[in-house]
Amino acid sequence: MDTYLEAFTDYLRVEKGLSVNSLSAYGQDLRKYRQALKKLGIEDPKKITRKTITDFLFSLRKGMSVRSISRFLSTIKSFHKFLLREKIVSEDPSDLIELPKVDKKIPDFLSIDEVGKILKSPNLKKNQGQRDRAIIELMYATGLRVSELVGLKQSDLNLDVGFIKCKGKGSKERIVPLGKIAQHFLEKYILVARPKLSGKRSSSYIFLAQGGRSLSRQSVWKMIKYQVRQSGIKKRVSPHTLRHSFATHLLERGADLRSVQEMLGHASISTTQIYTHVNQTRLKKIHHQFHPRA
Repeated sequence: MDTYLEAFTDYLRVEKGLSVNSLSAYGQDLRKYRQALKKLGIEDPKKITRKTITDFLFSLRKGMSVRSISRFLSTIKSFHKFLLREKIVSEDPSDLIELPKVDKKIPDFLSIDEVGKILKSPNLKKNQGQRDRAIIELMYATGLRVSELVGLKQSDLNLDVGFIKCKGKGSKERIVPLGKIAQHFLEKYILVARPKLSGKRSSSYIFLAQGGRSLSRQSVWKMIKYQVRQSGIKKRVSPHTLRHSFATHLLERGADLRSVQEMLGHASISTTQIYTHVNQTRLKKIHHQFHPRA
C-alpha cells in the first residue's frame, strides 16, 4: 500500500504540478487513511470496498467539520481514480460515494477605506516599509495568493506594459495587470529599497528580506498583521483578505465574472461566484438599514 501511496504523491507533484502546501494537505489525509487501512489489515488496494471508505468517513465525524470530511473524501477519491487509471485495480470503490454538501463560506473582505488605511501604514522612510507598501499594493491590485507573491521573480514582471506573470495552483500561469498605483510603488521599491535589502547577495526573486533572502509566506502574514494593527483596524486580516477585497471591489464596480475568474486564477467559475454572494449580502444589509419599509 505504501508503494501505491508514494506513486500517487509523485503523480500529484510531477503530473498535476501541485504546490508544496497542497501536497502537504494531501499527505496528511493519506496518512490518516493509511493508518485506518493498517488497522483493518488491508495492504492490497483491491480489498478496499465502498464500506471500508464509508466506515472510515463515519469515524471522522466526531470532532471534524463537514468541510474537513468533504476534503478527506475528495483526497480518497483522487487516490482511487489514480489506481484505476494506472490499472492497479479494476474498479473504484469510492465512485458512488457522494461528497457531502458544504455551505459556501462568504469570504471576509475590507472596505475601500479600510484598504486605504492599511496601504498608508508602512513607513516609506525605511527600506522594509517601501517593500511592504509595494507588497500590499500589489496584492490588492492583482488578487495574488501569498504563495504566488513570494514566488514572483524579476523575469515575471513587465513594467513597460504593466503586467505580471504568476504561477498559480497546478503550476498554471496567468497574466494579471498591475494598475498605475501598484506599478508606481513597485518601481520605487525595485529601484530604491531592493538593492539595499539584497546587499551583496544576488537573487532572482522580487521581494527580499534583509540580507537578500527571499521572503517566506509566514513573513508576509506577519507583516500584514503588523500593518493592520498599525492602521488601527480591528478586523482579522490575512493576505487572503486582500485577495477577497480585490475580487469584491471589482464586482461591485461592474467587472464581469469571467474576467475576475481569469485574474484570480480560478479553475471553475463556481469558485468565483461566491463573490457575487458577498455583494448580495451587502445589498440586503443596505436595504434593511435604509429602506423605510424593509
